[in-house]
Amino acid sequence: MELPSVVAHRGASTDRPEHTIGAYELALSESADGLECDVRLSRDGQLVCVHDRTLSRTSNGRGTVSTLSLEQLKQFDYGSWHRHGQAAGLLVLDELLDLVKGKNVQLFVETKHPVRYRNEVERKLAEALKRHALDAQIVMMSFSPTAVRVFRELVPDVRTVLLLDRLGRYRAGALPEFADYTGPGVHLLRRDPGYVDRARRAGHETYVWTVDRPEDVALCRDLGVRFLATNAPANTRRLLTANLAT
Repeated sequence: MELPSVVAHRGASTDRPEHTIGAYELALSESADGLECDVRLSRDGQLVCVHDRTLSRTSNGRGTVSTLSLEQLKQFDYGSWHRHGQAAGLLVLDELLDLVKGKNVQLFVETKHPVRYRNEVERKLAEALKRHALDAQIVMMSFSPTAVRVFRELVPDVRTVLLLDRLGRYRAGALPEFADYTGPGVHLLRRDPGYVDRARRAGHETYVWTVDRPEDVALCRDLGVRFLATNAPANTRRLLTANLAT
């Protein structure tokens, strides 16, 4: 049985502050198969790696990401809030692209919605990938079908994930033609484990978020999930190996 690929969710974010260069460097040192990040646009059109629309949870700053310039965003500390953290600067997408370049790792980039700039975030992402010539290592993701469709039109060769927090119209397994992979939360597989097989029969492998509990790791392994996003990549790989042995 082929094990799921282990994708470090916001880096190794159990042990380092999420979306910091240290979190991604640790994930690479732990031999993660993939890295995951969220991107938003600053007021002056720069792609920054921040999950929330506001800064208060993961920095010592305040305000909305999209209303602040890159220079303003860089003034804050993005690391000290974490129990294993220390002062860390803002991570911009270009820095993360430089980190993965030439490495045997995939980068899963989630564009965040809704945003005030509509699909400008997808256009900026397409431009960044062209500058870095990294199409083969990138997978684009969004909960917004429109965002995934727009990105596919801009960069046809980059694979895409349609993220799902409920199955709804996609319960039978089929996805729109612009989505390569399905991206359900692990809570959906607990309720409906047969979805993975239905999606596979419809031509779509599965990316599952966010998988840390041993019973969820075992569930994803047994269902044949292709990609498993986890906050603790080293521990999750240990669980996968232990589960396989048993």
